[in-house]
Amino acid sequence: MFVALFYIVTHTQAQDTVRFVGQTLSNVDYHHGQLSPVVGVHNIQVFRANREHPELAGGTNWTYNHAPMLAYWNNTFYLQYLSNPVGEHEPPGQTLLLTSKDGYNWSKPAILFPPYKLPDGWKKTGRPEVAKDLYAVMHQRMGFFVAKNKRLLTLAFYGIVMGPKDDPNDGNGVGRVVREIYPDGKWGPIYFIRHNASWDKSKSTYPFYTSSKDKGFVAACEELLGNTLMMQQWIEEADRNDPLISLKKDVKAFSYYHLPDNRVVGLWKHALTTISPDGGKTWLYNPLRAPGFVNSNAKIWGQKTADGKYATVYNPSEFRWPLAISTSKDGLNYTNLLLINGEITSMRYGGAYKSYGPQYVRGIEEGNGTPPGSDLWVTYSMNKEDIWVSKIPVPVTETVTAHPDETFAQLPAGDELKAWNLYSPLLATAKIESVSGAKALVLRDKDPFDYAKAERVIPESKKLAVAFSVVPQPVGKGGLQIEFQDAKGTAAVRLLFDADGVFKAKVGYRDSEIQKYEPGKPYEIRVELDRDKRMFTVFVNGQSKGNRLFFAPVASFRRVTFRTGGVRRFPDADTPTDQSYDLPKAGELDAESVFIIKSFKTSALQNRAE
Repeated sequence: MFVALFYIVTHTQAQDTVRFVGQTLSNVDYHHGQLSPVVGVHNIQVFRANREHPELAGGTNWTYNHAPMLAYWNNTFYLQYLSNPVGEHEPPGQTLLLTSKDGYNWSKPAILFPPYKLPDGWKKTGRPEVAKDLYAVMHQRMGFFVAKNKRLLTLAFYGIVMGPKDDPNDGNGVGRVVREIYPDGKWGPIYFIRHNASWDKSKSTYPFYTSSKDKGFVAACEELLGNTLMMQQWIEEADRNDPLISLKKDVKAFSYYHLPDNRVVGLWKHALTTISPDGGKTWLYNPLRAPGFVNSNAKIWGQKTADGKYATVYNPSEFRWPLAISTSKDGLNYTNLLLINGEITSMRYGGAYKSYGPQYVRGIEEGNGTPPGSDLWVTYSMNKEDIWVSKIPVPVTETVTAHPDETFAQLPAGDELKAWNLYSPLLATAKIESVSGAKALVLRDKDPFDYAKAERVIPESKKLAVAFSVVPQPVGKGGLQIEFQDAKGTAAVRLLFDADGVFKAKVGYRDSEIQKYEPGKPYEIRVELDRDKRMFTVFVNGQSKGNRLFFAPVASFRRVTFRTGGVRRFPDADTPTDQSYDLPKAGELDAESVFIIKSFKTSALQNRAE
């Protein structure tokens, strides 16, 4: 009897627990984890920190920027993030807002919740310090709420850090603030929506929300306070016995979605999970680590996707790289692991607790809007320094069945790069531009610490021909590298339009000259690759430039990459955790390199007569 009962209990719990049942694992020796990319992901940088030249960073010179949140309302993307001058939990703090109509072109950041001065003489329970000219820091796990009356609220939390190792989200902060974003883009006044019990309300700079004469705003606030799932996001900053929060456990960064039977899946850092049968009022069991999931102290995001399936987006390692996605048909059993962003740019500015990698991912919460199309949108920080968004096509797939034959000028507007994977920093862009009246894929790069990248997934091939038309413009420091890779990102062949005016191929340790090139002149490149012979042939404007050997073996070809910089291997799993130094000339720019790619085609290579 006991054995049978144990089987029923454990089997039922197993069926009701999110789990990863796939076989793919991430290799942290590579920034991309050796994961196959989701076809068509566009990674777009929306904010780049710059201490020396704040005019290049929307007017702000603060270099700790983190914890972005995303919403879509009134045909507009809204993205907020918190910021400190140098490091995490180091005052003062503020929260900023960016907006975009298309997810690609973003406004300059505007201060949404400004630095908050604590009253001199304030003391925090358990700390010896006395506040003098001290400001709060910001810490929030929730950014937006769209009420039933169509009001958009944005929220933040003012926490108190009295000194080193103090915690702003220990339940002894100032409280949570709220303001309304109006349809015309303007903002309402700031109010407190909830104070911490330890805070003296008479010392608050802002009034309480109930004092507002706007009945619609008050109603929206009260609707939010009555939403159990929304309140669950407040647990870390709230009073530890706050009656608005149902699950009072030491869990962080709540994310949730509804299953088809209306049960709610909850997810937290470390891929902790449980299920609620009643909209978050109660939970079936204490949060446990989702079987099979690999995730450390970084956020995990889960949601239902436009195709009726489910997705989790997270760092599948004990580090904060790479950024990956797993999908599920039923919201419980996740079967694959694919790449979203496998890049780590240089951390230009050191600071407390600034972790390397694309991290702290958040999507658009249920009820907070649905952008046009079926794409999944997420936001995250890079190195707790720069802010990014990713547009992930749905359905999520890693495979391409047809060879591309693309002349960008002839493709429908908006669809030119639909099947391309982009990594596009603000100062090293990869996008469609008009060149002499015709559309082309243009890679620009004036970022000393980053590069532009455009990658095309192709049908798996052992004998492959790749043809592309490229016009190198004046070339700065990086040049253009073209790699032919397998599904895991291992390159067998690398070509290079180098800054010295020579078109080269990597052959073992050395680069072999193919020919000189001239800026502004078009080059028709054709590369024929034979996996079995480990040989490739390069043709330039119809002329053969000879055969060369692969510099690394691959089983097959699945990706062609255009990149305005070299392979990055720092940081790695043995890099010291904290970077306390700034990089030299961290705010400066390089002379711009520009490469115009007019067409791209691949095909199965036919055997030639020997």
